[in-house]
Amino acid sequence: MGKVITTCNQKGGTGKTTSAINIAVYLAVAGKKVMLIDLDPQANATSGSGINKHNVIKSTYHVLLEELDIQDVLQPTAVPNFLVAPSNLDLTGAEVELVGSLGREYRLKRALEKIKAEFDFMIIDSPPSLGLLTINGLCAADSVLIPVQCEYYALEGLTQLNNTIRLVKDNINPSLTIEGVLLTMADYRTNLTKEVIQEVRKHFHEKVYQTVIPRNIRLTEAPSFGKPIFLYDKDSLGAQKYRELCQEILGLPIESRLDNSTPRLDNS
Repeated sequence: MGKVITTCNQKGGTGKTTSAINIAVYLAVAGKKVMLIDLDPQANATSGSGINKHNVIKSTYHVLLEELDIQDVLQPTAVPNFLVAPSNLDLTGAEVELVGSLGREYRLKRALEKIKAEFDFMIIDSPPSLGLLTINGLCAADSVLIPVQCEYYALEGLTQLNNTIRLVKDNINPSLTIEGVLLTMADYRTNLTKEVIQEVRKHFHEKVYQTVIPRNIRLTEAPSFGKPIFLYDKDSLGAQKYRELCQEILGLPIESRLDNSTPRLDNS
């Protein structure tokens, strides 16, 4: 059975969608069959994977309303073994339409169970909120990956997120675990980055990935071209770090392709 991981942080600007896309892509590059499920009405994971969100007719909205099976909305990408269940603005109305529905928290879980055995990994990109869409993502997931940016107020809101995860675990998904905490947007030229890294590791201990994602222009440019970093600039530092992160997720030894490199923060 495939493993379901949801990326979650109600605080915006943490690199959550960038991480969801590039983790999914590098798992596919490693030979795994991967589905990316876009649960955010902004549909940035959809467009960042190379799919025009304005042309999406069948989306995760129809899956949550149980009008379509998830395999009916899947779209291929330029990366082999990497499929996307896209989102569009229709998803904005899903929370309102599902308010009175019985078992509304389990809609995505039921949808994924029908197809789970066909994939090695299912990566869910949740919206930056703790509403019904995110709860659906947490209910369907085996584990949660939490991106934390290396900036001031980095830990703000994590207590609330931890409480939400605990409530979901206690009430609707007892097997839910924390997959890992991912430090993003690191700028090693500042003392603040070093302090945040120390603080996050002190709070989450071994749950924090050794791989840290740096600030990188190539990573910020890639979504505007509708490409994951692997297709946009696979030799950039950002690409290297997401590759290393996926090796860490898979339990493989990390093999750096940029030997003896010092992080470069302002270019590739």
